[in-house]
Amino acid sequence: MFQFLFKYPVAVFSKGEFVLLGDWPKWILVLLLLATAAALALLIRSRLPQASPNLRSWRAVVIWLLESTLVTLLLVMLWKPAIIVAELKPQQNIVAVLVDDSRSMAISGGGAPREAQAIQALESGALSGLQRKFQVRLYRFDRRVSRIRNLAELKASAPATRIGDSLKQLTEETSGLPIGAVVLLSDGSDNTGGIDRETIAALRDRRIPVHTVGFGREQMARDVELDDVEVEPRALADSRLVATVSFRQRGYRGRTSMLRVGYGGKTVGVREITFGRDGDLQTETVLFNAGDAGEKAFQFSIDPLPGEENSSNNGSVRLVNVQSGKRRILYMEGEPRWEYKFIRRAEEDDPIVQLTSMVRTTENQIYRQGIENPAELADGFPSTSDDLFRYQGLIIGSVEAGYFTPRQQDLIKQFVDQRGGGLLLLGGRFALGDGGWGGSSLSDLLPVILPTKKNTFHRLPATVEVTPSGADSIITRLADDPQKNIERWKTLPYLMDYQEAGTPKPGAAVLAELKVGADKMPLLITESYGRGRTAVLATSGTWRWQMSMPVGDKTHDMFWQQLLRWLVSDSPTPVVASVPNQILFDDGHIHFSADVRGKDYLPVSDAHVEAHVIGPAGISAMVEMTPVP
Repeated sequence: MFQFLFKYPVAVFSKGEFVLLGDWPKWILVLLLLATAAALALLIRSRLPQASPNLRSWRAVVIWLLESTLVTLLLVMLWKPAIIVAELKPQQNIVAVLVDDSRSMAISGGGAPREAQAIQALESGALSGLQRKFQVRLYRFDRRVSRIRNLAELKASAPATRIGDSLKQLTEETSGLPIGAVVLLSDGSDNTGGIDRETIAALRDRRIPVHTVGFGREQMARDVELDDVEVEPRALADSRLVATVSFRQRGYRGRTSMLRVGYGGKTVGVREITFGRDGDLQTETVLFNAGDAGEKAFQFSIDPLPGEENSSNNGSVRLVNVQSGKRRILYMEGEPRWEYKFIRRAEEDDPIVQLTSMVRTTENQIYRQGIENPAELADGFPSTSDDLFRYQGLIIGSVEAGYFTPRQQDLIKQFVDQRGGGLLLLGGRFALGDGGWGGSSLSDLLPVILPTKKNTFHRLPATVEVTPSGADSIITRLADDPQKNIERWKTLPYLMDYQEAGTPKPGAAVLAELKVGADKMPLLITESYGRGRTAVLATSGTWRWQMSMPVGDKTHDMFWQQLLRWLVSDSPTPVVASVPNQILFDDGHIHFSADVRGKDYLPVSDAHVEAHVIGPAGISAMVEMTPVP
């Protein structure tokens, strides 16, 4: 019936392109259509009052639609509508046959490897049938496309597949050839995430259809696949690290397996995981020790399960640069108190973090500890960037904001924002809201909006609970398992003082909360600021954890060592090299950059930088880097 009415079958209309062959401009047609529709609407509306009472407004709309459709058909016919269908000319057009030659095509399925199935499909008559009608060119593709003379050159050994890049390269290299169609044989496993719009537009402009032939199953019946691993690329020696591992599975819902972290043939971290629903992306965390200094490739893997069809996708590797350089923290305290003593005692066992402290014993007298020479901090809190920027972290205890001069307050802000240091504010009689920090120029640094009232510091008991964010944070990780970590925090002795920290800012993370009666308020809040990080610990009473716990219990020391290491672990040096992604799967060309700063940690625009690149198999090269305007 459709062909009787419109002369051609539906397939012609679906594949063809509708065009108007009339000589008049199309904008005239659009204007006539709009004018006619408006005129008909006015005409019908003007006749409504004289019409039969039974004629409703919706009937008038139907009449207007029918009349407008009829006029539209008549006007379109005047512009000579036509269907253009592209057709390949025998022995003139070229058909490009692309065969995926990556390692994934060597996976067996249905009794033979995927690439063998693709070759068999071509040799069973499909290729000869194309050659009888058209010129045929054979190509292999992985990260790029290259022409081959015959199918015997396929090896299924390339490490990656880039379908989009291969099609883009093909369109560029064959721009002067009459390519009529592309036949692409692949398992669809792509390392780039798909085909970009530019490549699709290039194929569309040249009217080149791409016919895909798939091999292998879309999903395996029983399989565990590790999707991604997120871990800090830099760490301090002998630090505990948290890795976030994402994976999917099919066929093992409710089953358990072991998530492992290995290095040098040894397991350095392990956690039991329970699989959720089939196909869902599942995320778990695992703790492990970074160990000694050096560049280390940690292996993350999930133990294979019985009947798993492909165990090669159960693991991944991440490189971590473990550093042993000393990290110095300046601790400024406004009055002698127990918290100061116990923080220093917890730091003594850490070979990486060095605490240099100054305590205001009287209005004009400072007691210094941990200094490297008699001149250090002799004039009080640093008033120059050279003196302050030698530290990677800064702790300010019960000190009012007005103690620091405007110049020193500006330096503290530069220390975090520009130098990339860590700032920790503690609770106390002269701290936070009671110390005027909310109304100072440093309020932007804080991860909270402090209360405007006074008397926010209370010498009353309060218990501590870790939040869901804190259960996974390395700062508040007292037990490896997140659920056990939550329970561990509930058993800690209560604090004898706390301070109202106010409202966390939108970008802040609350890791622990105070429980005072039925009320809860934030205790430990962290946030990134500029190149650095800031935190507020709204108490001066964590020393009770050490005094009230059994002899030999390391809970207090562990918490403070983890908090201080977090404060300084990511503090950058004047020259920092980086790459766009933590792991580069198959990219032969790597874009890397270096952030170069002077002693004041301001960017150096005229620096001459050379990068020493060391790679596998003894590769070593010096690369002169180009300044970025």
